[in-house]
Amino acid sequence: MNRHAWLKSSVALAVTLAASSANANGLSINEQSASGMGTGFAGRSSSAEDASTLFGNPAGMSRLDRTEISGGFATIFASTDISDAQGALPGSNDGDMVPNAVVPFGYLVSPLNDRWHAGFGVYAPFGVISDYEKGFQGRYHSLYSKVQVITLQPTLSYQVNDWVSVGFGPTINQIKGKLTRNSPHFTAPGVGPDTNVNVRGDDIGYGFNAGVLVDLTEQLRWGLTYHSKVDYTLEGRTRVAESVLPGLNGSYDASLDFTSPESIDTSITWEMDPRWTLYAGATWTRWSRLDKIVIKNEGVNPAYQGHIGAIEEDMQWDDILSWAIGASYQLTPQWVLRAGFTSDPSPTNDTHRTVRVPVSDRQIFSLGAGWDITPDLTLDVAYSYLYESKGEINTSDYTAEFQNSAHGLATQATWRF
Repeated sequence: MNRHAWLKSSVALAVTLAASSANANGLSINEQSASGMGTGFAGRSSSAEDASTLFGNPAGMSRLDRTEISGGFATIFASTDISDAQGALPGSNDGDMVPNAVVPFGYLVSPLNDRWHAGFGVYAPFGVISDYEKGFQGRYHSLYSKVQVITLQPTLSYQVNDWVSVGFGPTINQIKGKLTRNSPHFTAPGVGPDTNVNVRGDDIGYGFNAGVLVDLTEQLRWGLTYHSKVDYTLEGRTRVAESVLPGLNGSYDASLDFTSPESIDTSITWEMDPRWTLYAGATWTRWSRLDKIVIKNEGVNPAYQGHIGAIEEDMQWDDILSWAIGASYQLTPQWVLRAGFTSDPSPTNDTHRTVRVPVSDRQIFSLGAGWDITPDLTLDVAYSYLYESKGEINTSDYTAEFQNSAHGLATQATWRF
């Protein structure tokens, strides 16, 4: 660990924009709908059950007969076990560094005429909060991360004919983030107290979602949704305190370019009979965009300019293809039961996995229910259990095995008028 290691905490801001133990891998969050969560989001681009289809497939708004307001939240209870930890520094490895988190969402969809629908959505596509203990053995790589990403999406859909509808919505994405880590004062790790590093950044980026929904038969629907990439240029401050190195303490203007990946989601919904409906879907995400991160700091002391004026960090993430299957059963005219299973591979591996994003291959089991309290009001609830394979962290000064799991609870109310 050398005296310039503190700057790598700034680099980590880009790769922690959305890492969490929510029900999607890499930097993504899946919790934009409780009705979809019940089937493991297997029919996300084809089911169009309520106004949350604005995110899943904007073309699905054409299937809604009345104005709908749908909103709710998911609560994530995550846990991390750390084992076989070794490092250059003494310290603890308590794990469980992800506090309970709440992911809200809300949608409004209204018919304009027989062919056009308009809608507006507010949801969180990315988000993170992690808080390691102060004496964490890997504290030179991460201590605290919190990033909030809120997306606004005005949307239109058009019913082309009796079988085909299309939808489109631009997205306005606001990112705010904070992270901290420690660094040693001197070239030898563990000599003297640690330097304190605090990084903040924010930006607004723009993208779009587009989709098509096709009724292949009266019972079978196919949907395709494209979520575009979003380019960000985060601007903020890197603050360093308590260092004895001359000219190192202070506040620096920091900026970095980051592109969230595009994704393609496709699924089918088969209404097999009046009671049973089956779902199957797959999502491709272009995580290979996260090949490396480059951060630039201004106002750096000339003595450190060659080392920290611009720093690159390799990520070498891979594209992933996740898939899901699910089913729903209409128990009574008022009650529907749901279940689903999702397989979500990791974009990273044992060579490149980091303490800030210690994700591995995921399997997710989901259950849900919907209750039509009245013809105008529906309440949906869902539960998911996420299990991850063990993943290794292999850095020059810290190695360990991480294993993540999470319980998710979601509720959603839909009012039609």
